[in-house]
Amino acid sequence: MSDDNQILIPPSFFAVYTDARQRLSEPIGMVRERYEMCEDLACHLVGHAQIQHHTEVPVESEILRRIHAGLATPESGVSTAEAMWIVQRLAELLGWGAPEPEPADD
Repeated sequence: MSDDNQILIPPSFFAVYTDARQRLSEPIGMVRERYEMCEDLACHLVGHAQIQHHTEVPVESEILRRIHAGLATPESGVSTAEAMWIVQRLAELLGWGAPEPEPADD
């Protein structure tokens, strides 16, 4: 069966759904759907982050931390790993430094 989908999923997103043996933990169709949603969300957050940077929070890392905190809630509809990927992608789109990993709340 050929996969005629034109969307190229970056290795960084595949890593969100890859197990220790480098196999996908979910079907490729579902991974593709989640990638599209996460990419769209990161792109959508660019404007929000820029407004925050110019009006309320001049520190880029704090903006990324706050956005991650919002995405890390169960109500956001994304997994913890997806939330981190979205914030990393957002930083990339903005040309900001990569965010620091959040400490685990155990």
